[in-house]
Amino acid sequence: MKQLIWTYLKGVAMGAADVIPGVSGGTIAFITGIYERLIQAIKNINWRNLKLLFKGEIKDFWKNVDGTFLLCLVLGIVTSFFVFAHIITQLLNDYPILVMSFFFGLILASTFFVGRAVEWTWKTVLSFILSMVVAFCITSPENAPVSSIDSYWFIFLCGAVAICAMILPGISGSFILLLLGQYSSMMDAIKDFNIAVLLIFIAGALVGIVSFSNVLSWLFKHFKMVTLSALAGFMFGSLNKIWPWKQTLSDIEKNISPARFEELTGSANYLFYAVLLIVFGVALIFVIEYISGKIKKNVVGEISSPEDNEEEQ
Repeated sequence: MKQLIWTYLKGVAMGAADVIPGVSGGTIAFITGIYERLIQAIKNINWRNLKLLFKGEIKDFWKNVDGTFLLCLVLGIVTSFFVFAHIITQLLNDYPILVMSFFFGLILASTFFVGRAVEWTWKTVLSFILSMVVAFCITSPENAPVSSIDSYWFIFLCGAVAICAMILPGISGSFILLLLGQYSSMMDAIKDFNIAVLLIFIAGALVGIVSFSNVLSWLFKHFKMVTLSALAGFMFGSLNKIWPWKQTLSDIEKNISPARFEELTGSANYLFYAVLLIVFGVALIFVIEYISGKIKKNVVGEISSPEDNEEEQ
């Protein structure tokens, strides 16, 4: 039960992160140690396992797709979307520097932990640099959003594209929606509970995530170190988007220094509190890593032994 509650809370954290343009739920999944398990579980929602469901072999289907894990995670994400979407967007509007400073610390420390797991060679270094450059370009705050399109086919497409970004650490699905001109529309749909728009978006997301998870799973199986270094690069490159101090120019933004921010906007840069929140974000990742490691050891101890005994029998 403890493990189920912990998985649910990880889902809540992923949902909260996905609401914020510039922060990826995939980053939270990586931070909390469930990323590869999540990708594998989604990958297993394939035609072979779906046939088991249609045949009424629900138990086998549920086991093959790691159903309990996925259900707890999805419930946490959905809870976060509907409970915290308004709160987080309000905090982002009222205290953008402080909110972004906290997430800047989270992602900075996360990049370190992912990078620590990589066996650094010329291939992994090259992978890191290339993915960092790609993420930097994609998440540039100076990218102007396209004009919003309200057609259902475009909402479906946005769901498919955004969900792929959401499970990539460092690339924010919310920011992709922002670039596609659909972020405000989707936030309104969630707050107003617009069933038609939400179902179409979810349908696109399901198609996108199942397809993309197969690609990621294959990459982890055959090129794990290169893939890990690429994910670290994506995370590091995305720091470009969540730099706390920005100058707004028409419909785009530009990163500036804290001193320049005060000079141009006439507003306080909250530098002291921002630094504290960055440090707090970094420290929080170290705490989460420690707790996740302890829980993982306990779960392995509780679960693996019975399985080993069964195999021996």
